[in-house]
Amino acid sequence: MMRGSLLQRMAVAGALVALFGVGAAKAQPLSPLDVPPSAVTAPATAPLMDPDVVRVLISPDQETTLVAPMNGRIARLGMTLGSRFDKDAVLTGFDCGENVARSKIAKAELRGARENFTAKSRLRALKAAGDVEVNLASAAVEKSAGEVELTKVLMDQCEVKAPFSGRVARIYVKQYQGVNAGAPLADIISDGPLKVRLNAPSKWLSELKVGMPFQVVVDETGRSYPASVSAVGARVDAAAQAIEIEGRFNDVHPELLAGMSGTVHFSMLK
Repeated sequence: MMRGSLLQRMAVAGALVALFGVGAAKAQPLSPLDVPPSAVTAPATAPLMDPDVVRVLISPDQETTLVAPMNGRIARLGMTLGSRFDKDAVLTGFDCGENVARSKIAKAELRGARENFTAKSRLRALKAAGDVEVNLASAAVEKSAGEVELTKVLMDQCEVKAPFSGRVARIYVKQYQGVNAGAPLADIISDGPLKVRLNAPSKWLSELKVGMPFQVVVDETGRSYPASVSAVGARVDAAAQAIEIEGRFNDVHPELLAGMSGTVHFSMLK
């Protein structure tokens, strides 16, 4: 019975070889010539960066972050996102009831110290008071005057004024919110001519000059704007072999905003 099964298996194997050929027993790898062109995929290659194409960033002439000068509650918020303001405009006002009370106390103490000094001076003229008493009264006047000056400084901290004319770029707080001294209140930028900042290849230094014209192609608008070099940095970045350059637009362009970016093109550079 075992011999019969073996003979049957050998017969089936022989039939398969006869039907499909020797290749059915062992698959052969395909040659590249046997693969149809549509199935061949070229390896992906990353686009090469042009080393002479320099990115630029549009920045405001002045910008800063306003911080809380004191601990307290914001009683008035005189700004909104994107709003314009003039120099010395009050952007934030704090609840300063305690400072007002301290100011009144300091002024009252100063008046009392002055009265005491005047009385001691008159007594000394009558030889009823000594020099030590008069000197102590004079020192009390100076101390009270200093406390009045200190309360003026504290009162000035009750309002945060704009250091320059401009616009509000970001607000970190809300009205009636309590903040600590040093907490950020808002980011503000100047409302004036914009400048262009770029890191140019250091090999351009031999030809770069202040006043040299160039074109800025802004990504967000798709337009080209004439500008000129206004400042050249004083140090080359050794790692990047680049130097910081600043430029100014030749005209005012209302559609441009700080934070936009693009590319710079110097026609005078080789």
